[in-house]
Amino acid sequence: MKNLSVTTFIHILFSVAIAILIATFLLFLSWDKDRHKIEEYKRYQLISITFLSNLQQNTDSEKLEKLYKELHVKAVDLQHVAKLKEQIETVGVTVFSGGSSLGRVRVFKIEDQHYIYVQRLAHNILLKDNRPKNYYFEIAIALGTFLISLLLLLYLAVLRKLSPLKTLHRQIQKFAKGDMKTRITYLYDDEIGKIAKSFDDAIVHINELSTSKNLFMRNLMHELKTPITKGRIVVEMMEDEGTKKVLVRAFERMNELISELAEIERVTTQSFEPAFEYVMLSDICKESKELLMTQNSCIKTEIEDMALTTDKKLMTLVIKNLIDNGMKYGKDKCVMLTTNNRIIEVISKGDALPHPLQYYTEPFSQAEKRSSGFGLGLYIVESILEKLGYKLGYKHEEGKNIFMLLPREVY
Repeated sequence: MKNLSVTTFIHILFSVAIAILIATFLLFLSWDKDRHKIEEYKRYQLISITFLSNLQQNTDSEKLEKLYKELHVKAVDLQHVAKLKEQIETVGVTVFSGGSSLGRVRVFKIEDQHYIYVQRLAHNILLKDNRPKNYYFEIAIALGTFLISLLLLLYLAVLRKLSPLKTLHRQIQKFAKGDMKTRITYLYDDEIGKIAKSFDDAIVHINELSTSKNLFMRNLMHELKTPITKGRIVVEMMEDEGTKKVLVRAFERMNELISELAEIERVTTQSFEPAFEYVMLSDICKESKELLMTQNSCIKTEIEDMALTTDKKLMTLVIKNLIDNGMKYGKDKCVMLTTNNRIIEVISKGDALPHPLQYYTEPFSQAEKRSSGFGLGLYIVESILEKLGYKLGYKHEEGKNIFMLLPREVY
């Protein structure tokens, strides 16, 4: 029930309510029909006993008229008796039949009219049931129809009232997928309208923050590039090779930081979409090594070459960062690149990570003894893998740190 949508819950609620109402109405009709039959039986039984006993006593016409009035019956004229007998024989339906030592009584139905035939020896009389018609059944039908119709109208009204939630949901989804120009609108000032307005205000605020952040990042990187370039030019003119080497490395790390920040900004943008293509893993590994720009030959590759559908540039950057981490923090500065059932593994010797993997995938997080790096490598890796449909995994076995690129079908 917790995960049941509001619309589905309303469908179920009103369906059960309407079903209960219809079932109750049908039960009432069945009960009313049985009650009506019992009342008819008692009425005709009373008429039978009354008229049989009075016919036996040769009751005069004045007393009979009084009985007619009390029992709501009317004697049929002799001129109509023959015609009615023909109708009774052809289309009449026997509703009640009874008798005793006093005589017999039969009740016939012709169309919607009841006739009572009382017979006592030589005395017989045909009576027309003149009881006023009650409209209980018709009233019950009308009331039941009205209640069911009212419930259906309420059901439709509630659905119509909630229908803007679907539009609101679609607009929020568009924004979540990166359509920053989405605006949420609603005409009425009810609860849904207030929620829509709050979301719209939040979108405007987020867009303002995003624009401000992008402007800040661009200005920051632009302003940093200029002094770094000038600094590199000055350093190249220095004669002290030791100091020159330290400063060159410092400027290189600054450039790396700017590049990493630019990549973070690009990949983490909501509207960013990877350029998927069909590429071989061996080509990605080759380009990853080239990006490292190192003469270190201690990078071994034992992969089963396979085709990947991915963004070649981004996957190359992921593997490059993982190899770089292995070379920086591994005990022997060597890295092994392998595959295991479509899982790409980057292996290096070293102690197990003291913190969970999530700690290292946060931006600017570093282990206590790290002497280089800005703590952005694994953050960039995880951000890219999320876009590519992969997940970063980690395990430590036999003194080796193993970082795994897990495809979606594996995790």
